Amino acid sequence: MARISLAPPSTLLNRIGAWYSRRTYGKVLDPGLAIGHNGRVLLTYVRQERAAAKWNRLDSGLKHLAVMAAAARINCSWCMDFGHWEGDALGLPMDKISKVPRWRDHQDAFTELELLVLDYAEAMTETEPRVTDELAATLIERLGEAAFVELTAMVALENYRSRVNSAFGLTSQGFSDACAVPSQT
Repeated sequence: MARISLAPPSTLLNRIGAWYSRRTYGKVLDPGLAIGHNGRVLLTYVRQERAAAKWNRLDSGLKHLAVMAAAARINCSWCMDFGHWEGDALGLPMDKISKVPRWRDHQDAFTELELLVLDYAEAMTETEPRVTDELAATLIERLGEAAFVELTAMVALENYRSRVNSAFGLTSQGFSDACAVPSQT
């Protein structure tokens, strides 16, 4: 159960946000409703998300795996639910996406580069980050500096999302129900 009301004031910004959310995602996103209690924070959040959506130096599949790994590490059920839906929309294999929370047990499902990205996302997400010089250097060598910066920014952004959603007590909103998510084994 959400710790904050999902009925923000009916401001113009919140009404526009709800319309856009319904049009884009089929429903109003709970994080938008929660953040909608503070218009300035909501506007900053929307601007940040729209800007991040334009980043294109990192492969979208790698970016998505990093986001999912960070969400899984924080245990944000809302982010994992939405992440399955986003992965499906990107055309990523749902079997692979479903293994992200326990990727260390399913390393054969991922490429070497994907494993490095998952490890980096997890390392960055730790309360005391455990990113090593070696891991960063390997990723910079494999991805290039521009994509490495984007990877780092995406993991940081997902840390923000997941921690906010978890603190608000937001849980699954049913997005993964719309895609074929196989059971985790």
